Amino acid sequence: MSNPDGLLVDIAAMVESEHSTQMPLTVVVPGAVITGRLAPESLWNERVAEVLATSDFLKPFAALFAAPANAAGGAARDEAAPPDSRPTHLHLHVARILQGSYGLPHTGGMYRIAIADISCWTVGDLSYSDQ
Repeated sequence: MSNPDGLLVDIAAMVESEHSTQMPLTVVVPGAVITGRLAPESLWNERVAEVLATSDFLKPFAALFAAPANAAGGAARDEAAPPDSRPTHLHLHVARILQGSYGLPHTGGMYRIAIADISCWTVGDLSYSDQ
């Protein structure tokens, strides 16, 4: 979408303000249908940092998601954003890319999606079959 859907932005803002991780959402982006639960960016970053920290090869990248300060040593990401700024991305957890009748990855993943790239969305998880 060249003009992000205002209602979707409002939903994302509410998830951010209430720190809720229970809102199920399915989105269509170029080349994919992704279904999962919305999460506040701070919680999503924390979880990504935890996953990266468990890998010997990826551990150095965990700091990019967990560090409270930016690269210049400034304020935390949440504090750096103006209080009236609107979300530009959705942060999905326990999310799957739907391919035919399969959901990938099977265990669910973490996806950051630009709201401007979403062409269609619905509240709820789309069901799929792993058989």
